Amino acid sequence: MGGRVCLITGGGSGIGRATALMMAAEGAAAVVVAGRRSGEGEAVAEACRAAGARSLFVRTDVTNEEDVEHLVKTTVERFGRLDVAFNNAGHQERHALMETQGTDVFDTVFDTNVRAVFLCLKHQLAAMLPRGSGSIVVNTSVSGIRNPNPGLALYSASKAAVISLTRSAAMECAPRGVRINAIAPGRVVTDMMMAAVAGVGRIDAVAKGLPLRRMGRPEEVAEAVVWLASDQSAYVVGHVLAADGGFLAA
Repeated sequence: MGGRVCLITGGGSGIGRATALMMAAEGAAAVVVAGRRSGEGEAVAEACRAAGARSLFVRTDVTNEEDVEHLVKTTVERFGRLDVAFNNAGHQERHALMETQGTDVFDTVFDTNVRAVFLCLKHQLAAMLPRGSGSIVVNTSVSGIRNPNPGLALYSASKAAVISLTRSAAMECAPRGVRINAIAPGRVVTDMMMAAVAGVGRIDAVAKGLPLRRMGRPEEVAEAVVWLASDQSAYVVGHVLAADGGFLAA
């Protein structure tokens, strides 16, 4: 990440927080943290500054195009350019059978997981394509590849849509110098995952069902995100990297 200007949505906690801190530690020139919760976001920005990167928090609702446009413009105006973006913000509905879900739940899931990624890509690419360089990583899920649990139909469908959107964007933009890839985490210890696990059984029971017999840590996913965003993966385009402890292989 040496000298790069990096942007992370959903950067206040979990995988987003771990990635922001790792990018700062890996030599990023600047790390912009975006999210809805100011307290968490400001704390991450401060930690990035302590690690040696310039950093700021921009309060952002990624489902709102004006907010997303403001986020990218603020990044470019403050730091001169945008080199790396990690579109990490996401939402998972409560476990429930499909016939019991309302359209309000559908809208929330798809607005956060699909519409927001489209908006972020649209405005990030507007900043990157004229320069002919940049790297974007989108956070999807193993649920978009194989639905692991009944009761998460909307989340799984939204993440499958994100995978398709990411691959389409990658094919459009690779000839113009911008690489786009996706990360597909499995069972990782985040607030969102803990809420989901509470609805389907004990944490240790879920962990025992994985080939590694444990859940992942946000830092382990962040390692994969940073690799995808860096020049070390320069020949990787349109790929979905599963950081899942072997879930999909089992």
